[in-house]
Amino acid sequence: MEARTEARAPQKLTGKGQATRARILEHAAELIYAKGVHATNNEQLRRAAGISGSQLNYYFPTKESLVLAVIQWQAERVLTFHRSERFTRFESLDSLREWARYYIAYERSCQEGCTLGSLASEIIKTDLDVRTELASAFRQWIDIFRDGIERMQQLGRISAEADPTRLAHLLLSAFQGGMLLAQVARDIAPLEDALRAAIDHVRAFAMPPAEELEDQ
Repeated sequence: MEARTEARAPQKLTGKGQATRARILEHAAELIYAKGVHATNNEQLRRAAGISGSQLNYYFPTKESLVLAVIQWQAERVLTFHRSERFTRFESLDSLREWARYYIAYERSCQEGCTLGSLASEIIKTDLDVRTELASAFRQWIDIFRDGIERMQQLGRISAEADPTRLAHLLLSAFQGGMLLAQVARDIAPLEDALRAAIDHVRAFAMPPAEELEDQ
């Protein structure tokens, strides 16, 4: 295997170069998802992205550098969405329910599954040296949930007895497993059941509102 080649940093490119690189990554992610890593070749990617061989080699000199960049690109999309104000930093049960409602209502959940999870399950079977990047992406995703649960504890919304890391693992595992089953069945019910059960478990640690405590 060739030595690791880090993805070329987008900030070093012109605006046009960044747009070209992003287009390549988008098409590469789609091809890898549809065909797999080994079945995706340069010719397919050149045609899909409308680029030349020299352009592809400039941005991604090796397949490993391309796959690494696809992981980073896909992870950034997922993490940015989960860090958005839509879910208010996951510091309440309502924000967790809003997150679940979004994916349950998303009409392509049953078709696409989790884009990052699907990418990981495909790439992890190869001999490409990108496991560290995959692990980092999922660790950051888990950290989003864990940090939210820790804030719930600081705000007195859930008990200090709750283990934020274990609950974060539960939430992401429910999401990944539910997405896979929903994709296989073409039915959103497995995802809905998994997310509701996971959130119900978090709710089991909920503290009563302060006014209720004062009345006791």
